[in-house]
Amino acid sequence: MTAVGIGASTAHDPYVPASGNRGYQVDHYGLDLQYKTATNRLEAVATISAVSNQELSRFTLDLSRLQVSRVSVDGQRAVRAQSNGKLTVVPLLPIPAGTAFMVVVEYSGSPAPRRSKWGLVGWEELTDGVIVASQPTGSPSWFPCNDHPADRARYSIRVTTEQAYTVICNGVLTAHTVASGRGTWLYEQVEPTSTYLATVQIGRYTVEEVQLGAVPARLAYPKQLQARVRTDFALLPAMMGYFESVFGAYPFGTYTAVVTSDDLEIPLEAQSMAIFGANHVDGFGGEERLIAHELAHQWFGNSVGLAGWQHIWLNEGFACYAEWLWSEHAGKETAEVLARGFHAQLMTGPQNILLGDPGPVNMFDDRIYKRGALTLHALRTMLGEQPFFTMLREWATKNGSATPVNSDDFRAHAGRYSDRPLDGLFDAWLLSQALPPLPERMPGQRPS
Repeated sequence: MTAVGIGASTAHDPYVPASGNRGYQVDHYGLDLQYKTATNRLEAVATISAVSNQELSRFTLDLSRLQVSRVSVDGQRAVRAQSNGKLTVVPLLPIPAGTAFMVVVEYSGSPAPRRSKWGLVGWEELTDGVIVASQPTGSPSWFPCNDHPADRARYSIRVTTEQAYTVICNGVLTAHTVASGRGTWLYEQVEPTSTYLATVQIGRYTVEEVQLGAVPARLAYPKQLQARVRTDFALLPAMMGYFESVFGAYPFGTYTAVVTSDDLEIPLEAQSMAIFGANHVDGFGGEERLIAHELAHQWFGNSVGLAGWQHIWLNEGFACYAEWLWSEHAGKETAEVLARGFHAQLMTGPQNILLGDPGPVNMFDDRIYKRGALTLHALRTMLGEQPFFTMLREWATKNGSATPVNSDDFRAHAGRYSDRPLDGLFDAWLLSQALPPLPERMPGQRPS
């Protein structure tokens, strides 16, 4: 139990035990970054507006490697200490519970990705530029934060760097100026955003404005990849239209797809953005499913956010099932065919993972993606077409930008659309290591 007046040192999430802080909730991050791409040197100021959940005589922020030169709380200089990826702040006077306060942190250094059990995460230099891929614990590599998915805030991100580079961040670009050979870019993300979904992308990009129905969007890419990008993303307007028809209105003000000049191991989602490597565009639509997957994350994972990493299937299983739905809608393999095929593949592998609590080491295991999608397909089979898609749409629309969700929330939500208990289905798929059989289609259901 945390002592009153001291403040928690972490969020006590067993999947990321050193991260976050339950003693306060952040409302807004104002980040002013002065960056030299040539030398990987960052000089920055973070202005953090938060509300205390308890009396705080001290509190922590997550910050890795970068050195803090000054901290103030509500305009008063505060005592600070850095150790093991944590910045401890001691305000001049304790902060009462339920009080809004502002922290200003001045810091600098050479940002680098953090080592984690999931590989390198966070701020990383490309051959010529920067990529930020923070899931799940990489955000402290570039700004001080309350690094837990349940703490979602608004962002203003200002980046100044060499004029030759384009800077792309979350949200809407509200200003771009050039002076003395350096460009300054200001982005505003007004929707609540988890720290791992905040991002900065820097490169020699061509930016192309496109329209996805009513959603303004941008494609950013190296000029030499223009033909491949235009071909592979040509289906993006149709994809957006279909997902809006089944998930509800797109939840953000804009959408951006970035293609880096470097190859990347996997594409990455960020709030209102997705990042792809040069190897993910071939000019023949070879990675169409990945484009669908990352777009679907804007609803599931970004708008509807996680209460904790234990519930990662609510992100990845839903985005994977969106791939199958798009394939079906586009007249390719149906979700039924894909589900039966992946189920057969999983049956030949190890049965040693719990979808509802996979543990930190396995939370990005591909079985979470596929078993999560299979869970939704089993639910679709049990509910029937109209109840399932109504349930899915209302899950996205009712929980978007609201309180972060967990598996129990989804179980309760789905149960409202069924005329019989779903406990057996969810227990089998979420709480058992053995892979359950897929249910047969109910009589009268439309074939997939």
